[in-house]
Amino acid sequence: MNTSDEIHNAYEVIKNGGIILYPTDTVWGIGCDATNAEAVAKIYKLKQRAETQSMIVLMNGEKMMYNVFKDIPEVAWQIIDLSENPTTLILDKPRNVAPNIISSDNSLGIRIVKEPFCFKLMEKMKKPLVSTSANISGQPTPIAFKDISPEIIKGVDYVVNLHREKIGGKPSTIIKLTNDSQVKVIRK
Repeated sequence: MNTSDEIHNAYEVIKNGGIILYPTDTVWGIGCDATNAEAVAKIYKLKQRAETQSMIVLMNGEKMMYNVFKDIPEVAWQIIDLSENPTTLILDKPRNVAPNIISSDNSLGIRIVKEPFCFKLMEKMKKPLVSTSANISGQPTPIAFKDISPEIIKGVDYVVNLHREKIGGKPSTIIKLTNDSQVKVIRK
């Protein structure tokens, strides 16, 4: 399988409101179109996760970030530029995304990815991509494809056929930034 075929297949599923299992820049993730509330609800159901536990969204750059956040604190760009490891930023007042992906405090966790599969898929979607670890809520995060439970694999509409041998890194660092410039590290 090659990357462009996989991007095409994943895109067709996502476009029709489906959910996919795919490799990210950290661990394997379950994803969908972040603007489609029904698709987001399917992921919560599959993970047996309460909708109050928000999920993060991947983006492929500045343009997408500004489509979702009107005000982005200057420090956000500094953190993105300086981070050597994948870093998720939680920012205030998202818009243009599914309401059931936004936290109760009106924030959203996002990560800019350069990983070619995710990046190109979003380029085709022209929308952010939900990313949540490929496990039932409360169970350990699988670091490799072989650790993902059959229940998750059967529960998605498409499994991307790339990097199945690769052992994932650890989940991303998470930093919360508020519009009044407070910075809080949630997960190192």
